[in-house]
Amino acid sequence: MSARLRVVIADDERPARSFLAATLRTFEDVELIGEAVNGTDAVKLIEKGKPDVAFLDLQMPELDGIGVVKLLRKTSMPLIAFVTAYDSHAVHAFELNAVDYLLKPVDATRVRQTLDRAQERLERKELRAETTVRVRAAIEDYESSMPESPLERIPVRRRDEIVLVPVAEVVSVVAEGELLHIRTTSNERHTICYRLRDLEARMSPGAFVRLGRGIIVNVGRIRRILPLPGGTYTVVLTNNDEFKVSRIQSRIIREQLLRL
Repeated sequence: MSARLRVVIADDERPARSFLAATLRTFEDVELIGEAVNGTDAVKLIEKGKPDVAFLDLQMPELDGIGVVKLLRKTSMPLIAFVTAYDSHAVHAFELNAVDYLLKPVDATRVRQTLDRAQERLERKELRAETTVRVRAAIEDYESSMPESPLERIPVRRRDEIVLVPVAEVVSVVAEGELLHIRTTSNERHTICYRLRDLEARMSPGAFVRLGRGIIVNVGRIRRILPLPGGTYTVVLTNNDEFKVSRIQSRIIREQLLRL
């Protein structure tokens, strides 16, 4: 570890970001190596700059602070301090798991306390490893306590970039083991590591329909439904992909889509 703490900031609000940056520059033992205005840029900045500490705004559009942590490679994970306007769910999760956070408007004394704790953890490897585990536990606690709004975009890692795929442009999602293969209206193909049932649960109700154990499709992208012997169906999508529907799901499709 360098003598000075290498720090990055990610916040989409310019005044908040500027104030935190100015506060950090008053500390002689801190080197501010970069600022990001959104979560996507934060991931790139962290993985390129490899800072000791990252101050991440919890609420950023498209990819928030939690999304940044989820997309970071383990080898690039710095110590994390979340920055947020008061959120009782978040504060409870962070305090429960002893994760650093700062409430807006940020206070210089509180920033100093966070930096001091970071310095101590960096000097003791066992504390640093423990902190990473606590951050992930806090995220799980926070997400489990929040009523989830429908997912609008799916973040996908592609080499050194992050693609934000609009859910409305997803035609189909096919599971293969622990991987999900996503096909879009522009015929792009993406792969993510996620459970199909968890992704399906985050979609807008009625927007997607399950065709079988490992397939969901966008209802708005269904072109034709072809009856088969035995009461099952084949679904033809707008991109001309065809999927056979399981017997159980065929009953559901009859009820949901084929009745006036």
